[in-house]
Amino acid sequence: MQAQVRFHQSPPKSGRWRARLAALAAAAGLLAGGAAHAEGQIRIAYQYDVGDILLHVVREQKLIEKYAAQEGVQANVEWKQLSGGAAINDAILSNTLDVASTGLPPLLTVWDRTYGKQNIKAIAALGSLPTYLLTRNPAIKTLGDFGPGDRIALPATTISLHARLLQIAAAGKYGKDKFTHFDELTVSLPHSEAAAALLSGKTEVNAHFASPPFQFQELKDPAIRKITSSYEILGGPATLNILWAPERWQKENPKTFTALRRALAEALRFVQGNKGEAAAIYVRLENSKLPVSFVQEIISLPDVQYTLQPQNTFKLASFLADVGAIKHRPASWKDYFFDEAQGAGGS
Repeated sequence: MQAQVRFHQSPPKSGRWRARLAALAAAAGLLAGGAAHAEGQIRIAYQYDVGDILLHVVREQKLIEKYAAQEGVQANVEWKQLSGGAAINDAILSNTLDVASTGLPPLLTVWDRTYGKQNIKAIAALGSLPTYLLTRNPAIKTLGDFGPGDRIALPATTISLHARLLQIAAAGKYGKDKFTHFDELTVSLPHSEAAAALLSGKTEVNAHFASPPFQFQELKDPAIRKITSSYEILGGPATLNILWAPERWQKENPKTFTALRRALAEALRFVQGNKGEAAAIYVRLENSKLPVSFVQEIISLPDVQYTLQPQNTFKLASFLADVGAIKHRPASWKDYFFDEAQGAGGS
């Protein structure tokens, strides 16, 4: 409710009285402005893939609402699905989103852009899942076999996680100054379209740097095989998706922030102990045609590790600093994570 300021018919003209009126007017403005940022408002963008299955569970079971209520807050949660890190970054910066899940490169890019200003940081990792570079070209046995006639589909050329992984692989194989070696072979396609193109065998796309569940669908075709993976390129399990927000939202909504962290922790326990039910939730919320048993098989693989702790993120961050993609070089992974996310460790 906006504060009301009452004036006497003949207010004194003294400077002290004018100062008091100014203070009351300012207080009224603060009350009105505060209502626009009421604790409990949260607009979340999440991804279509199983890397965000923790968020699917949070949404289905209304866990943010549950823990916000325990904090004494009535949560108003709005869920959105946006494709592409650039679109999500723009939505966050224009204040039409509060919290987002993307791959690591979009987070590091926006962390760098907002360093010392909005100070966007990560809330939690959402799990380590491998991504596979697949091909149906029988002549390709290793990365070095890709040539001018090949086309590798990935979500966004140059800047996506998959594009950066190819650059890291190129730097390791041909030298740091040749990190763009594979860039000219890449084309931008959403994973669903890239999978359809590779499975058809009727387009220029004969390779796909994929993500789950699409890569596992593609591998059902005996003509398609894996050349390398994110885990091989980075030297171990690596975070796929990551949840982040501006510092402003975190500070204005401390109880909602705490509720979100607690909701993620419960969702993690649920997924780890109920793979079949988690798979069913994913299929239901995505209106997916995938069999629940197939999704359950994917999220039960030994290489799929749902965890809130980041894994192998600093290797990518260091690479982006090395090639000038970000201007601020983080000293460790902790630089781009909120303090609350650092207690259990990470990399």
